[in-house]
Amino acid sequence: MSMIRSSELCGQAMIAYLHQKGFLEVALHFVKDERTRFNLALGSGNIQIAVASAKEIDEKDHWYRLGVEALRQGNASIVEYAYQRTKNFERLSFLYLVTGNLDKLSKMLKIAEVKNDVMGQFHNALYLGDIRERVKILENAGHLPLAYSTAVIHGLHDIAERLAAELGDNVPVLPKVKSPSLLLPPTPIICGGDWPLLRVMRGIFEGGLDNVGKNVEEDYEEAADADWGEELDLVDVDNIPNGDISAVLDDEEAHEENEEGGWDLEDLELPPEIDTPKTTSNARSSVFVAPTPGMPVSQIWSQKSSLAAEHAAAGNFDIAMRLLSRQLGVKNFDPLRQLFLDLHMGSHTYLRAFSAAPVLTVAIERGWSESATPNVRGPPVLVFKFSELEEKLKAGYKATTQGKFADALRLLLGILHTIPLIVVDSRREVDEVKELIIIVKEYVLGLKMEIKRKELKGDPVRQQELAAYFTHCNLQMPHLRLALLNAMSVCYKAGNLNTAANFARRLLETNPTIENHAKTARQILQAAEKNMTDATQLNYDFRNPFVVCGATYVPIYRGQKDVSCPYCSSRFVPDQEGKLCTVCDLSVVGSDASGLLCSPTQIR
Repeated sequence: MSMIRSSELCGQAMIAYLHQKGFLEVALHFVKDERTRFNLALGSGNIQIAVASAKEIDEKDHWYRLGVEALRQGNASIVEYAYQRTKNFERLSFLYLVTGNLDKLSKMLKIAEVKNDVMGQFHNALYLGDIRERVKILENAGHLPLAYSTAVIHGLHDIAERLAAELGDNVPVLPKVKSPSLLLPPTPIICGGDWPLLRVMRGIFEGGLDNVGKNVEEDYEEAADADWGEELDLVDVDNIPNGDISAVLDDEEAHEENEEGGWDLEDLELPPEIDTPKTTSNARSSVFVAPTPGMPVSQIWSQKSSLAAEHAAAGNFDIAMRLLSRQLGVKNFDPLRQLFLDLHMGSHTYLRAFSAAPVLTVAIERGWSESATPNVRGPPVLVFKFSELEEKLKAGYKATTQGKFADALRLLLGILHTIPLIVVDSRREVDEVKELIIIVKEYVLGLKMEIKRKELKGDPVRQQELAAYFTHCNLQMPHLRLALLNAMSVCYKAGNLNTAANFARRLLETNPTIENHAKTARQILQAAEKNMTDATQLNYDFRNPFVVCGATYVPIYRGQKDVSCPYCSSRFVPDQEGKLCTVCDLSVVGSDASGLLCSPTQIR
């Protein structure tokens, strides 16, 4: 280290010596030549330095070697970068295939089409399982019989009829089989990225050159003076023959026996020893006792949990359905079917030793570590997390702002369907989950009314009512302003100036940030003040507080009877009791339920 610090370590002979002894990472700290640094970095597995050197050299052979080493280390991003620099499209397509990156594989198909690379197009179409593209490639290449056969086997009858007309009498005769084998690649479960790395301590040569200012010999002298241990009384063994210390020990024991009486045990007259037959090494027990089989981890999960998500992860779908029915009154499990399957698949990993062996299923526990006790089982790992729902809520907000109501409704309904299968760790998060249900429920109800309003083009009265009800949903301020602006415009166009003026006042009270909206509201308010009348009578009284029925979309004013959904707490008119909730599409309106259970702390 002192030689490196003083730049005295130089010369090809020293580099060769370090290379021979296996200290490649040491040589990296003082070698300046990029080619030498590249070779040393590859030899020591330092991908970062190898990438920097490869950029400086920028030769195809060095990029190829970098890709080989990065692939060996499982660094898929560097492999992709190396293949891109060398324009090795075949290896790049296969990399995207094995890592499950179908989006980039589709881009490789387009690149091959632009480059007029027919084989590249066909390979990428095979990897993607795009049958129509394969048929088109074969047809463009002039292989009409192959294109016809591919279309027939994969059920593309419209294309097959067109190709049969072109082939005429040369239509190939295909053998009739019960189940034709389709050339389709397996769908990737997850998109593979870089392999995980172990955390290792940084060596003295990795950023430690500036902190090695102490003299090693001085440190050793300080350690010698420190209180490291007591002095030892060593025995002089010069007079011991052949250095054998056992003779001294025997003499000392004999001397101690002579000085002390010891236990004074006398010899006892014992009966002759009974001969015991010795068992031969070839003896075998006639009875084989098989070991007791252990309990499957999924069964342990089921016994220790009252959470529906953990039972679904264990594969006990019937128990999970009964729990959700008792806790939330869920009767319609069709929206939850795929979520159950995702939970079960995500909590297990599947290994195949070889093609003839059955697939081994291994349960994955949440919070597992190498120091965990083997007999203590943790809860299953779950693919759905509360943080993901928050991100999906933000996407729903964005789609609502952009006016993409169908997309926003799909995202928000997905949140409502996923929340019953969420597990959180604290009571604070339980309160956040319940708050999220109320937020999403309000948006789902409002978006469904707005979509319904757009469908009723021939009923202006009902359009005004639905637009008015939308403004009474608990929305975020930017969305409430848009709803008020929409209701104000609809009522003003229909001649209901008094109602439009009410929406204009509410809009101005929110202090709209867009000046054009505030200007429009003031103009409508001025026009309505001259004639405060409504052209048509609406089922809407903004002075009387109300909630909107989630099925009939009519107001339920304060004091009127209503029933609610046990899960999303949406309100309904009494004649909807016993029917499926039209907001969450899961629970039965008015059914008894114990409440959402999404945390082990609730059970304790």
